[in-house]
Amino acid sequence: MIPDHPFDDYRGRRVLVMGLGAFGGGLGAVKFLVDRGAVVTVTDLRSAEKLAESLAALSETSPDRLVLGRHDEEDFRNAELIVANPAVKRDCPFLVIARSAGVPITSEMNLFWRWNRAPIVAVTGSNGKSTTTAMTHAIVERALSKQPGRRAWLGGNIGASLLPSVDQIRRDDLVVLELSSFQLADLNRLQVSPHVAVVTNFAPNHLDWHSDLNHYRESKQAILRWQTQGDVVVLNDDDQDVAHWPLIGRRLGFGLRDMGASGAFWNGKGAVLRQNGQELELPLRDWLTLPGQHNVANALAATAAAMSAGADIASVQFALKNYQPLPHRLQFVGEVDGRRFYNDSLATTPESNEVALAAFEQPIVLLAGGYDKQVDLGQMAIAIARRVKAVSLMGQTAPSLKSMITKCEKNRCHVSEPHVSFTEAFAWAYEQSEPGDVILLSPGCASYDWFRNFADRGAQFTHLVQRRMASKNAGE
Repeated sequence: MIPDHPFDDYRGRRVLVMGLGAFGGGLGAVKFLVDRGAVVTVTDLRSAEKLAESLAALSETSPDRLVLGRHDEEDFRNAELIVANPAVKRDCPFLVIARSAGVPITSEMNLFWRWNRAPIVAVTGSNGKSTTTAMTHAIVERALSKQPGRRAWLGGNIGASLLPSVDQIRRDDLVVLELSSFQLADLNRLQVSPHVAVVTNFAPNHLDWHSDLNHYRESKQAILRWQTQGDVVVLNDDDQDVAHWPLIGRRLGFGLRDMGASGAFWNGKGAVLRQNGQELELPLRDWLTLPGQHNVANALAATAAAMSAGADIASVQFALKNYQPLPHRLQFVGEVDGRRFYNDSLATTPESNEVALAAFEQPIVLLAGGYDKQVDLGQMAIAIARRVKAVSLMGQTAPSLKSMITKCEKNRCHVSEPHVSFTEAFAWAYEQSEPGDVILLSPGCASYDWFRNFADRGAQFTHLVQRRMASKNAGE
């Protein structure tokens, strides 16, 4: 590991945390640093009102200073260390000022990696990484529960910072992380990779942040770039990009076609697991409660990763049978007048939208669109045109989506005009539906133009469904 800052004792050090965030990274960094005696300043472009929830979480470990609604150049010149949110581009003018003043820059995940002592299983990919991470953790958590004193920890991009708990993580524990391309781009500077690396798939994403597709790919490949021959990498053999990534660790594959390789594969009837010279058949579909072949693929990846980390078949069976879907990932919200509502707000890429559409046999009324990440929505538009009964369009991408869908050959979809609010988009979707339909929030785009984040988007959808359910019940 190559340290990205030259000191280990934070007592009295002036540390600037740039970007408090809403998913735990900034909060975790502040708590970690305050507990170690650092003099912490938090700076964020958002107002106190918009950061109210995060600020409330800091009530017991408050930073020394809060600079909200702006950044001050002097804070970046005078800091001894900057912990930057990974979504902040490293060519940001304020970070340029810091580097020119000789101030080292790190991130919450880099700090965690520096101080963590346990083996790490990490998952990345353009789609499916949150579900695969959660499944992997569920399996290893069950396996380690049979070994007194050992524990499985879950964190990273899935929404929980493990940094404040890093001193509690023992050498014989196991850490399961979801890692974004932003986090991996920064970790690459440390020249570190996890003991078990999982790549679910690769498709264009975050091209508003990465300089081009190759930079996005290179950032993702950091998850396996610095492995040793004793490490393991689990790659999607159905993805022709990922399947050929260069590697050093021992390779396991997974996929929905079985070509006889080592790893976990679906053979049309069940799962086949090949590891360490052994072959086992698993009734995976009987164990898995989630709909869709994409979740079979997620479960295959999780099984291969968890078993390479020491889990047993009984733990796989128990974990998958008892697995509950993540919030905002094809989450059933409720039923009103024969219409079933599903919250798939975590679908922030075109590919994840297409996966959601394939999960249902019923007619679909879709809510789609959002912040423009400069990725191609053409295939998503074709899938909507061919599969969806009606689509309610939202956000920055609504005009371009409308144009692409309506121009598709054999378009069967009723396409709305771009809406001006989420409430309006939801009401239009309900008006187009009838009993037996699925009303699906699966935007295929990021949330930042209308919402704080994907969780806020999903929560607003759930609230509107629950309000309609309450109105229906009151009428009865």
